[in-house]
Amino acid sequence: MILGYASLYAADAAERILPDPSSARRLLMDRRPDIPGRIEAVVARATAGEGSPQHADAALLGLARLGLRHGGFGDDPHDYHNEEHVLELAERRLGRVMDHLGETALPAADWLALLLFAACHDLRQRERFDVPGPVGGNEAASIAETFRILDRCGFAPDRDRDLYVALELMIAGSTFDTRPGAHGDGEQVVAAGGALARSLGVWLDAERPDWTGDPAARRGERLARLAADLDTANVGEPFPLLAGSALRLCLERERLAGRPLDKAVSGGPCLDFLGRGQMHYFFELHRFCSREGQQVFGAAKEANAPAVRRVSGQLLARFEEVPPASGQAVVEAFRDLCAREAA
Repeated sequence: MILGYASLYAADAAERILPDPSSARRLLMDRRPDIPGRIEAVVARATAGEGSPQHADAALLGLARLGLRHGGFGDDPHDYHNEEHVLELAERRLGRVMDHLGETALPAADWLALLLFAACHDLRQRERFDVPGPVGGNEAASIAETFRILDRCGFAPDRDRDLYVALELMIAGSTFDTRPGAHGDGEQVVAAGGALARSLGVWLDAERPDWTGDPAARRGERLARLAADLDTANVGEPFPLLAGSALRLCLERERLAGRPLDKAVSGGPCLDFLGRGQMHYFFELHRFCSREGQQVFGAAKEANAPAVRRVSGQLLARFEEVPPASGQAVVEAFRDLCAREAA
């Protein structure tokens, strides 16, 4: 489509094992028979009961491949980026947006695009090379695979171009930069610190100057801002859910880095992530990208702010004089402090 990533990342073993919706449904009926009905319920709500088998198939194929590649169905389990993350976006967070704004606030095609974003934006988590510019390699590879998923589920790039472009920009916009401040040179400067969606239009102005003349791209950029808010809406969920997501990300980070939780080598990184890191994420990196996200999740984020400050401060104070003996010690302390905060 407009960014040109489709041919840069080839199909892998997970795509060959689950080549089509039928294979995905077989896997899910064997391992998680609850999931197909749950996804189909989201589709039904998005379409006012009419349903859309193609969208349901695409969402289930994306979810199943993520679960096989990085979740509970394969041999490389990730604590955060897995099939449960799809469900928390597709059911809980998207459902909350529908509850708050009303199901007629967006056309069915937009709700369905957001569902497919939930299912497909994290398909790849171990890519070895990035593309030029601010879009991450995992996101670019996920875009390429998403296009193949759409193809296998009966969509066509010409007939359904709006959907392909929307998902391309939504997934690109979910790239999350942990660096503070703007970076880049000349016209390539983007506002770093958080989701790319916040400055996606600025980057497109330089990369694809004619994008504003393309209705599909304008829609995709708008949906990318709401999609990014869904992806980072943990800030505006009840505090136990926010704390749980932080803990899962910490555990995944240590697993990917090869640092055993029961060893001293993981103590400092866990303390940095669950202490200063959460303050940095919550107060500096995260910004709502859409009016809808602010409207739905903004008040709850504001309500969570004191708890984030207290828990982070107490965690750092607990290990101020004696460094943590292990990452597990930090994890247990964080759990204890969060339980006290939520009590």
